[in-house]
Amino acid sequence: MLKVGLLGAGFMGTTHAAGWINTPAQFAGVYALDEDKARKLAHQYDLTLFRSYEDLLQQVDVVDICTPTHLHYEHVMQAVAAGRHIICEKPLALTVAQAREMVAACEKAGVKLLVAHVVRFFPEYAQAKFAVERGEIGNVAVVRLTRASFQPKLAADNWFLDVGKSGGMMLDLMIHDFDYARWVAGDVDSVFAKSVRSATPNSPSDYGIAILRHVNGAISNVEGGWAYPPPMFRTALEIAGDAGLIEHPADSSKPLGIYLKQTPGSDAPDVGLPMSPLLEDPYTTQVKHFHDVLTKGIPSRVTAQDGLAAVQIARAAILSAQTGRQVKIAEVQ
Repeated sequence: MLKVGLLGAGFMGTTHAAGWINTPAQFAGVYALDEDKARKLAHQYDLTLFRSYEDLLQQVDVVDICTPTHLHYEHVMQAVAAGRHIICEKPLALTVAQAREMVAACEKAGVKLLVAHVVRFFPEYAQAKFAVERGEIGNVAVVRLTRASFQPKLAADNWFLDVGKSGGMMLDLMIHDFDYARWVAGDVDSVFAKSVRSATPNSPSDYGIAILRHVNGAISNVEGGWAYPPPMFRTALEIAGDAGLIEHPADSSKPLGIYLKQTPGSDAPDVGLPMSPLLEDPYTTQVKHFHDVLTKGIPSRVTAQDGLAAVQIARAAILSAQTGRQVKIAEVQ
């Protein structure tokens, strides 16, 4: 039986904990710098409250890292040294150099590194990807993705607003769709981006647009922002191919619509039936998948290399927004 320890007891730590109790794994315990939050989580799920990260690593097979982004490198490298498999919240690291070193260290040690890019597990996004794989809309030409919310709020130490800790909105929020665009349309060659805070650093909100040019010639338009009042959070996706369109409009109650071009002799419907929404929380789906990867040897839907590539795209977008020029992915090392 897989023995799992949780590092971090904030919003994401609590979310992952709710997933682990729905797996066959032995959810051993939790450690967090905020002892009050860790104690509350341990009490909620009858977990061991570890007194240090080192203590946690000695007692588990896998550590689920749900700490702020600037701590990921240190925490992953400690887990590698202890020979523990790792699940790490996105983004994998604050910089490309850190992410590359983390991936290499895990590969050398024979340790699995699974990056929690949860959008791949949201039903509408997953079904859209699988529809593309089945060839339902032909060759992907244009992808449009939107993800906009209110600015993260924390009662104390709001590390999200410290660019040195979170990387800012593009690395923390837009990276979800950078990863998804690459999953759907393939590797990215270059990025051109603009953002509010790149032009006005002291702006009370941030909004960004990034145009990704994929190696195969496809184009992705990715929009993201910390701009809405709480509790608004809007997402949307469109994937256009030479044989049809997949659409999930913002604020739509329909999980997914697929619109196919008619061909001579075809009985394909003009409008695909919407998929039924899953009853399971996507974060739980993700945790269950990672459990199966670690215990059954199935391929992971998200690899360590995927996590590295997403950081590269995000860093290229940040550099483009700062410099006003198109940035090649190869430049961001």
